[in-house]
Amino acid sequence: MPRLSEVIAALDSLWPPGRAEQWDAVGTVCGDPGAEVRRVLFAVDPVQEIADEAIRLGADLLVTHHPLYLRGTSTVAASTFKGRVVHDLIKHDVALHVAHTNADTADPGVSDALAGALGLRVLRPLVPDPSDPAGRRGLGRVCELDHPLSLREFGARAAERLPAAAQGVRVAGDQDAVVRTVAVSGGSGDGLFDQARNAGVDAFLTADLRHHPVSEAIQTSTLGLVDAAHWATEWPWCEQAAAQLDEISDRHGWDLRVHVSKTVTDPWSAHFAPTDAVTPSAPGAPARSPGAPN
Repeated sequence: MPRLSEVIAALDSLWPPGRAEQWDAVGTVCGDPGAEVRRVLFAVDPVQEIADEAIRLGADLLVTHHPLYLRGTSTVAASTFKGRVVHDLIKHDVALHVAHTNADTADPGVSDALAGALGLRVLRPLVPDPSDPAGRRGLGRVCELDHPLSLREFGARAAERLPAAAQGVRVAGDQDAVVRTVAVSGGSGDGLFDQARNAGVDAFLTADLRHHPVSEAIQTSTLGLVDAAHWATEWPWCEQAAAQLDEISDRHGWDLRVHVSKTVTDPWSAHFAPTDAVTPSAPGAPARSPGAPN
């Protein structure tokens, strides 16, 4: 069985910590470098449900995309929810390792996995890494579809192929516009509108799109926007990452058992869409049309 230090070295070869953004918090959060690793669990979020799952599974290592302590901390007291995660993991000999922005820009990275889930062919990075002479690393991906779709049909494809989350998939722009090329970026992406427009793509799929940037984007360009749940756009990376570690395990004869959590940790738990029915009103008050402001 490999030691934790050996497995971490392999993970760092896939997603070098030095390629993470300066504000990021990647690497090993807890774990004994000399401990043996037999079972590994990949997940998006290091929340209590995932820690509990890793413990039930008998995992020796939990690898998450999102950091536990992104902004640092002065305490890991178990009276805080993050401190409880740390305490529970250490108590059950489960190490925690994070690959965040260093996995976003890797080749393959988070957006490659997202493109694969959507059946897209990757052409190049949306924001190339200037330190990569091959031009394969970078943030986001510019892709092409296997055949043209309308923006409406592409939004429906995203809803069908991405993991289900309460938010669903939202679309902004001309629903009948033809989509042949798409930019994708796993996670929050409304800071990349300029890059998507400059790439000349027909649509941009990402997550966490806000009202004002979207309103301005559709007023100033024909770019179609597809907004999926943050968790759903990043979860495909877990399967890709697990496959990468499986290959390394086979090459080294480690015989690791690698798992991917299917627990939905998107924080939104319900979505209520408007209906065609007339909204009931208080007695004596006029009926309010669906969607009318209060």
